[in-house]
Amino acid sequence: MARNIGPVCRLCRREGIKLFLKGERCLTDSCAIERRNFPPGQHGQRRRPRVLGYGLQLREKQKVRRMYGILEGQFRGYFEKAAIRKGNKGEILLQFLERRLDNVIYRTGLATSRPQARQNVLHGHFQVNGRKVNIPSYLVKAGDVIEVRPTSRENPCLLAARETTAHQAAPSWIEVDRENLRARVLSQPQRQDISFPIQEQLIVELYSK
Repeated sequence: MARNIGPVCRLCRREGIKLFLKGERCLTDSCAIERRNFPPGQHGQRRRPRVLGYGLQLREKQKVRRMYGILEGQFRGYFEKAAIRKGNKGEILLQFLERRLDNVIYRTGLATSRPQARQNVLHGHFQVNGRKVNIPSYLVKAGDVIEVRPTSRENPCLLAARETTAHQAAPSWIEVDRENLRARVLSQPQRQDISFPIQEQLIVELYSK
């Protein structure tokens, strides 16, 4: 399974915004954006050129793709599925990304970052509707119940994540039972549930060329 194994803090610096790939570290002074808010590389501290047109669209696509931890082929696949559906293509694309199992686990506070959620899913710590699921890209739907498997309920990593994210509010489309390490999908995610600054129309324009 292909995945990015390089230093993730460089990704945040390249996009010039926190992608929250390091969990709680992103909220401290150790965050790379706080310490070195310029692109990586030997020319990173030079004056940034003004980005317009295609460059702006590309950067927006890269930002969203890296935030959700998806490679280019899979990201384009999500867009192609969104393009054949009725409605706003950009919003439908974001719905696909939000419905990924690793993202849902992160959003419920059972992981401190999406990469950690992805790893825990791959290790088989979660089940959906009573059945083990170890595919991070699994798309949940309304009515699905996601919970930690009985054999993983004492896992130190999961328990630590629950305590660390105790202050984190779950989105309105997910009902979370933190005590029992369980969550239920109430409905499809809506655009207003995503507070992260995303201009999805730029991505639509990029792929529609």
